[in-house]
Amino acid sequence: MTASISVSVDGFVAGRNQAADRPLGEAPAIELHRWLFETPEENRPEIDAHTDAGAYIMGRNMFGPIRGEWDLSWTGWWGDDPPYHKPVFVLTHHPREDQPMAGGTTFHFVTGGIHDAFDRAREATGDGRIMIAGGASTVNQYLAAGLIDQLTLNVVPVMLGAGERLFDGIPPLKLEQIGSRAASLATHITYRVR
Repeated sequence: MTASISVSVDGFVAGRNQAADRPLGEAPAIELHRWLFETPEENRPEIDAHTDAGAYIMGRNMFGPIRGEWDLSWTGWWGDDPPYHKPVFVLTHHPREDQPMAGGTTFHFVTGGIHDAFDRAREATGDGRIMIAGGASTVNQYLAAGLIDQLTLNVVPVMLGAGERLFDGIPPLKLEQIGSRAASLATHITYRVR
């Protein structure tokens, strides 16, 4: 299983006060994803590595700003045709029916925890690659459980000072750098997690 996540130089993947109109939190957190939208051709290898997964897992906060019981009108940040085009397993404590979307994406809501989501994603993809789509809490849980084999950090030259921090509360990891590439808006560093 792999994970690829944008991170500030001070270790945050989202800023303070996330909300429906600020999915990444207060400015300058929006800077974390400029590399994806402003220079996609320059970052094609990293984008392709993310989109060639056979299934995805994400946390509820990555899916949307709703807390508690579901607002069933909310179908994700991405509109009618999310960029995944594969099964996406959303970790949650609140049951919800599967949400099929245009382009082949179906959101499956998993209340059984990270191992249940992993098993369901493995069943959906067979021998295909599973990608953790985010956010920080979800990546941290899978790292702590030893289930991520490869981690790509898309390091963006911005400091957020507070927010959702990567590596928070997990034991020290042994990382082996297996790749790095500098681009204009991010430096992509890939590690094998031992």
